[in-house]
Amino acid sequence: MDRNKQMAMLEKVLEIQFVAIELNLYLDTHPCDQDALNDYNCAVELLIIRGREWQWSEGPWPWEM
Repeated sequence: MDRNKQMAMLEKVLEIQFVAIELNLYLDTHPCDQDALNDYNCAVELLIIRGREWQWSEGPWPWEM
C-alpha cells in the first residue's frame, strides 16, 4: 500500500476516534441527547470499518510512519 494512502487512512481513523471520544464525554453529561448518541454510534461504526481497511500486518505500524 502506498505510504501516502496509509497516512491518509491513519489520519481519518484518528479524526473519527477524536469525534467518538468527544461525543462519549458529552454523553456523560447529556445522556438523553438522542442526536449525540446517534452521532456517537455512527462514529464508532465508521471507526470499526476504517480500522478493518488498515493492513496492520503489512506495516509499517502507525508509530513507525
